[in-house]
Amino acid sequence: MKSLNWVLLGLVLCTSSAAFANVELAKAKNCLACHSVDKKIVGPAFKDVAKKYAGDASAEAKLIAKVIKGGSGNWGAAAMPPNSQVSEADVKVLVKWVLSQK
Repeated sequence: MKSLNWVLLGLVLCTSSAAFANVELAKAKNCLACHSVDKKIVGPAFKDVAKKYAGDASAEAKLIAKVIKGGSGNWGAAAMPPNSQVSEADVKVLVKWVLSQK
């Protein structure tokens, strides 16, 4: 039973550290200047983005392109600036994390 508890604790810590790393990446890439996980700032909350694109098989590709190229009109008048300085690998991690928000 003790070993099961240690395994479960390890899984929780791994999951938590991955989520923490993604929040830190979002901070480092200035995503959190305009977005929040659970409330609208300038741009939509990440939870709202995840909800809007739930079940859309093309969502990841669409959002990767939107983050890199920028855009407007999907969430109101505020435009999202292009983020071409962020590597595609980092954008993919961030988009997957955003889409995983519940």
